[in-house]
Amino acid sequence: MDRLVRPLAAAGALLLAALIAAPGFAGAPKHGGIWKIYHRDSPASASIHEEATFSTVAPFMPVMNNLVLYKQDVPQNSMQSIVPDLATSWSWNPDHTELTFKLRDGVKWHDGKPFTANDVKCTFDMLRGLSSAKLRKNPRQSWYDNVKEITTNGDFEASFHLKRPQPALPALLASGYSPVYPCHVSPAEMRTHPIGTGPFRFVEFKTNESIKLTRNPDYWKKDRPYLDGIEFTIITNRSTAILAFIAGKFDMTFPGEVSVPLLKDVQSQAPQAVCELAPTNVSTNLIVNREVPPFDNAELRRAMALTLDRKAFVDILFEGKADIGGTMLPLPAGVWGMPPEILETIP
Repeated sequence: MDRLVRPLAAAGALLLAALIAAPGFAGAPKHGGIWKIYHRDSPASASIHEEATFSTVAPFMPVMNNLVLYKQDVPQNSMQSIVPDLATSWSWNPDHTELTFKLRDGVKWHDGKPFTANDVKCTFDMLRGLSSAKLRKNPRQSWYDNVKEITTNGDFEASFHLKRPQPALPALLASGYSPVYPCHVSPAEMRTHPIGTGPFRFVEFKTNESIKLTRNPDYWKKDRPYLDGIEFTIITNRSTAILAFIAGKFDMTFPGEVSVPLLKDVQSQAPQAVCELAPTNVSTNLIVNREVPPFDNAELRRAMALTLDRKAFVDILFEGKADIGGTMLPLPAGVWGMPPEILETIP
């Protein structure tokens, strides 16, 4: 089905966390404790590669690792913020058509089997539809259309051979949607009991109820993680979830689930909560099916776009705390967004 997506605003998402003020709170981190957070809906499965939304990534990515990832304490808006994960380093050939990763030695999957370069090849061959193991759904197959071949050199080196130069490929591999899967675990099993190399091991997923993870005692990052586990309670009603957060049942809200108007209520009823408003590349969109009349008329769609008062939209829904944007996060938070003078010319 062909749809037209018209961005209205690139809103700054709210990440709200409750932090109880106590003596020594700013001291060194200590091991222990279960991190409790509510989840906005029940994921269709536990397989990140078969699902298209953040609702699957948020609870299950702690089970996994990428080859590379974005550094979490700096703005994630440039290639310079990408750091190693299962890879220790990476390099390009001179014409940027071959990307080679050196991989970590000694990493084990949660079932005890060793991680090797073959897992990297298996994962991305599967995503490209070229392996015997088939995904039930493959929403990001097009991400890797430019990959011609993936080769390995021993157990700890893997290379992506490209059809044409693609210097931004590491940005896709650093995404939360790009974990490495184990070759020896079937796609069907990954839907219900994911096996990873990450800091937390999967415990259980009760549909419409909860998701539980426990600390991986054999994690390859020494002495990490600090937490004993993570528990997600699934609450689909936003008001109910916020009330439970205010009542102290959760340590943090689900990222981006606190609207700007709700922020004032939370701050007044839970003054111990730490609230952060940060820019994010999430747009509020007007979506129409352009295969169905009258929306198959391009002039009508253009007229709809011209009638939208984006500034009023931002002022009313976000109390002015959002940016009018296009497909990419606008400047200054984003680095790939259109310059303001060009963005203003687009209906």
